[in-house]
Amino acid sequence: MTPGRPPARPVPEPDPTADQATKDAMSSPTTVSPANSASTASTLITNIAALVTNDPSLGDGSPLGLIQDAAVVIDGERIAWTGDQSKAPATDNRVDAGGRAMIPGFVDSHSHLVFAGDRTAEFNARMSGRAYSAGGIRTTVAATRAASDEELEANLTRYLREALRQGTTTFETKSGYGLTVEDEARALRIAARHTDEVTYLGAHIVSPDYAEDPAAYVALVTGEMLDACAPYARWIDVFCEKGAFDGDQARAILTAGKAKGLHPRIHANQLSYGPGVRLAVELDAASADHCTHLTDADVDALAHSRTVATLLPGAEFSTRAEWPDARRLLDAGVTVALSTDCNPGSSFTSSVPFCVALAVRDMGMTPDEAVWSATAGGARALRRDDIGRLTPGAYADLALLDAPSHVHLAYRPGVPLVAGVWRRGVRVV
Repeated sequence: MTPGRPPARPVPEPDPTADQATKDAMSSPTTVSPANSASTASTLITNIAALVTNDPSLGDGSPLGLIQDAAVVIDGERIAWTGDQSKAPATDNRVDAGGRAMIPGFVDSHSHLVFAGDRTAEFNARMSGRAYSAGGIRTTVAATRAASDEELEANLTRYLREALRQGTTTFETKSGYGLTVEDEARALRIAARHTDEVTYLGAHIVSPDYAEDPAAYVALVTGEMLDACAPYARWIDVFCEKGAFDGDQARAILTAGKAKGLHPRIHANQLSYGPGVRLAVELDAASADHCTHLTDADVDALAHSRTVATLLPGAEFSTRAEWPDARRLLDAGVTVALSTDCNPGSSFTSSVPFCVALAVRDMGMTPDEAVWSATAGGARALRRDDIGRLTPGAYADLALLDAPSHVHLAYRPGVPLVAGVWRRGVRVV
């Protein structure tokens, strides 16, 4: 995904009564030498008020590795150096960040972006008192099956551009709205043209075509459909929930995927207590996603595993459901990621900053924890160490904020704070 850079936004005049940090944050970043196209030249970004590196050995020693008055050097696609701007090495090009904060690009590790259709009426009804259930997915399945490849790809790229403008530089996306061999395979084929983080979710719900024979659908998902989809995917997922797939079915599906070289992730414990989280730990799933209804045993299992608890506050916001208890997980030592769950039915947002604000306001996270979870946490949920951090060797995926601190992502909810985005060393916003 390398969309073109949109027109520059007008920069407001500084308020003469504002403090100097605010004035600096409102000034426009200045590029001294061109650095907005693919190049092997090195670029220094300097005058960064606060740099989130996610390396606790740097800066203030916190998990964010926060460096004040910082600079970053990009060399090709990678970060070559980070540190105090007074110690920055010479480079070919230079960008003045204008006293703004800089963070790693967001890592959105859970989304459902290959779909067609609209579910406005469902959302409107739910906000009027109708409870959400997994059955709503069938509406999107019908629309997705009817759409052309071109329509599905146009829709996907539209939301990718939208997410990129809000600072997302890495995203995972799933199939799950086709539920036939042909439709699941084409969804993954389309997704794989835009990201390496592709997930086979033939087990989203039991296909309407197999409503009277769920066992036959599980056989299809673990057989012919898996064979067709595995070449395009890195991950396999299942919605382990009442109304979707039970624990035994989910184990069979994920185990079959592992045998084909796909690594498990799982929709777990979203709508009710169930076996999803413990199954995720048993199978060494990269992430258990949602994690709303947890027993003490579930929390303990996550805390003693490599499985990341990916929380998706957009879903709770859009369904008026109970919020996951992030504080409980964090205090137990569980690794937490934040993601959008962008989908047309239960969380139609591509905004990670919005999810950060929700997590701080309603899920017990601090601003530092939420930003870490939306960057480094997302990378952990994808088992990646080359994204989600700004240290030498990592990809140069960065977001520049129209603010002097990353805390403004929660402090100023709903405000478009992302002033610039670099992806793989190229400025794209």
